[in-house]
Amino acid sequence: MAKRKSARSTRSSRRWPWALLFVLLAAGAAFAWYRTPITGYAQVSSAYAARVACSCRFVAGRTMEDCAKDKLGGMELVSLSEDEEEQSVTASFLLLASDTARLRDGYGCVLEPWEG
Repeated sequence: MAKRKSARSTRSSRRWPWALLFVLLAAGAAFAWYRTPITGYAQVSSAYAARVACSCRFVAGRTMEDCAKDKLGGMELVSLSEDEEEQSVTASFLLLASDTARLRDGYGCVLEPWEG
């Protein structure tokens, strides 16, 4: 004889998609409300990380793994990538911001101009 689902389990199984939808809408609304400061922090973080990592890598001659240790607390979401041929480092903050710093003779590492 097959077991029947209780009314309670059926009700709770119907609630979780609505709860998930509510959480996603609340997160979207919070992001929309705080979008300006969030993107500002993302731009500053990526620019700072690119400049510091470029100097660490191409001026000080350290490895990228060692340079990644120099990131400040709270910058765990910033990823670094290097271009050895161009002598540049690009820092990205999720999908919100990305900046590149390049080694220039006589100037050290300089951020590329923003195209905002």
